[in-house]
Amino acid sequence: MESEEQAATELRLSYRYIKEHPWVVTAVNGFLSAYFMEQPGFRVLRHFDELESGMHVWICEVPSTMKMTTLLRRLQADIPPCRYSRTSVAPTNRLQYVVDALDQN
Repeated sequence: MESEEQAATELRLSYRYIKEHPWVVTAVNGFLSAYFMEQPGFRVLRHFDELESGMHVWICEVPSTMKMTTLLRRLQADIPPCRYSRTSVAPTNRLQYVVDALDQN
């Protein structure tokens, strides 16, 4: 069997979003556990609370053929309304997806 490329990707929940919806951390943990069961090659390497930013961070191993936007769309169906943004982190260039509360107008 051919080995598939893996990439470490961060999924983050903003402090503001967690403060508005404290239960969402548990919901994301459950969602990622279920996603692991249905998507070969996907797994959570580490989960921690980043003290400096107040964000919860999941570092996931993601197959190169998997689209994180698909995971995020499915996650958005299970949690309160939110938006997400994508950045990369220097020096590793690891992709980072931040889930945040919708802006109040």
